[in-house]
Amino acid sequence: MPVVDVDPDELRELTGHEKSDEEFIDDLFALGLEFEGETDDGDLQLEFAPDRLDRLSVEGVARSLRYHYGDARGVHVPDTNDADWTLEVAESVPEERPYVTGAIVRGVDLDDAALDSLIQLQEKLHATMGRKRAKGAIGIHDLAMIKGRAGTDGEANTITYRGIAPDGDTFVPLDSDAEMTPAEVLEEHDTGRTYADLVADYDRYPAIYDDLGLFSFPPVINGRRTEVTTGSRELLVEMTGTDQWTIDRMLAIVCYALSARGATIEDVEVVYPGAGDTDGPGDVESISDEDDVESISDEDDVESISDEDDVESISDEDDVESISDEDDIESISDEADVESIDGDGSDSSIASHPSAGRTLVRPDLEVTEKSVSHERIESTIGVEFEPDEVVDLLERSGLDATYSLGDEVVYDVEIPPYRVDVLHPYDLVDDVGRAYGFNDLEPRYPDVGTVGGRHDRSRLEDAARASLVGLGFEDLLNFHMISGPENYDRLRVDPGSDVLGGGDPVEITEPYSEDYTQLRTWALPSLLMVLERNTHRAYPQDLAEIGLAAERDDAENTRVAERRTVAGVLARTDASYEDAKARLQALCRDFDVDLATPAIDHPTFIDGRTAAVEIDGETVGVIGEVHPAVLVEHDLELPVAAFEFRLDALE
Repeated sequence: MPVVDVDPDELRELTGHEKSDEEFIDDLFALGLEFEGETDDGDLQLEFAPDRLDRLSVEGVARSLRYHYGDARGVHVPDTNDADWTLEVAESVPEERPYVTGAIVRGVDLDDAALDSLIQLQEKLHATMGRKRAKGAIGIHDLAMIKGRAGTDGEANTITYRGIAPDGDTFVPLDSDAEMTPAEVLEEHDTGRTYADLVADYDRYPAIYDDLGLFSFPPVINGRRTEVTTGSRELLVEMTGTDQWTIDRMLAIVCYALSARGATIEDVEVVYPGAGDTDGPGDVESISDEDDVESISDEDDVESISDEDDVESISDEDDVESISDEDDIESISDEADVESIDGDGSDSSIASHPSAGRTLVRPDLEVTEKSVSHERIESTIGVEFEPDEVVDLLERSGLDATYSLGDEVVYDVEIPPYRVDVLHPYDLVDDVGRAYGFNDLEPRYPDVGTVGGRHDRSRLEDAARASLVGLGFEDLLNFHMISGPENYDRLRVDPGSDVLGGGDPVEITEPYSEDYTQLRTWALPSLLMVLERNTHRAYPQDLAEIGLAAERDDAENTRVAERRTVAGVLARTDASYEDAKARLQALCRDFDVDLATPAIDHPTFIDGRTAAVEIDGETVGVIGEVHPAVLVEHDLELPVAAFEFRLDALE
């Protein structure tokens, strides 16, 4: 799950509470944020449910605490000034990335701490809601370095989102002193190479221009001219993506974070092709359910600038780290299928853009509404409430609520725009429960005729886990989902082969992340990934896991064969087959089963140092020394011995 670094001194300043770190940690745990440790700089590392993306910054965490302490109540929507800038979308904008949004931020005070928080928020939104910039990318610019031009409607202070030929205009990208075309950025710049796949199939690349020329190449990198520094006082925040709803919600989260720093938010008019025509649909606030459309390419070249002053800063283009189990937020709007045609500036080409004829005023800080019944709240939480108590608890969650009396009490709840997680009435019930305090709930037996007990399989798992810990292993719990390369390729296993781990994968049809595309077929890849991420820690590292593995099996009713598997790894300077077998023998002795280890071949292990795991005469797993090629693939410099077998063999 996402982990965010929070400066406790910043928390004290933003909440207005002089509490100790330990007190903050306890309060945050009540809100669902778990303390994971401290950074070298003393920042608190907090892990939280990936649906609460408004807590990706210290400003969002402080906002939640202020509601928790009762210092703030109900929905707060920042005031915005009228639009002075226009973001014009040209007909040539790439059809693969047609949407854009933006806001102007004035009077921002960016000291080092605020700048670090803004960078972190940008990176985390890219990695989660933006799906590593594929669905949405953020560009933050120093407005003082941007020169607006007169738009097609004659309005000054206009910038343009358009398409550009790969070898078209040049600009100086961040962390570079050389002018480059977009194609050169993708080939020669580190950040360009990192995100080149996002635009590799585009005929024309996305680009943002002002009167001086190209200053942003989304979703890849910004120009050095508009870098943001601690001296920047006015910002342009722009976002491009494949879905209007997604980038609008990302923008709302950023605007709330900057507003918490005392900044003033100013509207931006987003003008799509054909807006203002007599036959256009007029001003709108949101977009959804677009019809199938066609998109055009081709537009006049715009001159670019060179020799930007060297300034230090952030931008949309900092490399971001991948986070695990990011539970991304799905877009509400249905995007249109688009086809590319050559444009000639005709009326039909204008209508080809999925948002043709629309003018949007952004940021979209509109409050939404959902309803939940009193009966659902009481039955789920198990506490009897008065209606006014529920309203109080919702207001302490940053929501507004009214209720009507009738056959049943129903609450109409207003939800602020940064709460992208509220998709169902149960999300409102969860807020009521957290505001009440889950720790204050009194446990009671359910009103049923029987009392639940532990399943035999659960007892077996606990016993096996206790034995592994007694043998010196550290018990782990990894995700059951994994990617194909991690499950097969990096361990030299072919999908569909008859070795352990080679079963046909159970694949996810529409995965949220490329890191989680299938259920794992064995647990050893997960343990090697943990070793790979902990090479900076002391050795020996003896790790074990009891967890789920699954593969396709048409003989099963569900066509999926699931099993509980036991896996262990020994990473140390003297790790050997004999060490792994000694641990396995001791485990089998605890469960009074017979172990045999006849030699076999397995591509993940060294030939001649690999054996099958036979328990009571049945082949149930594999044991051996991990192959050097697998160790190199995982950046491991010490030998590793490992074993894996089916848990039910210990019964």
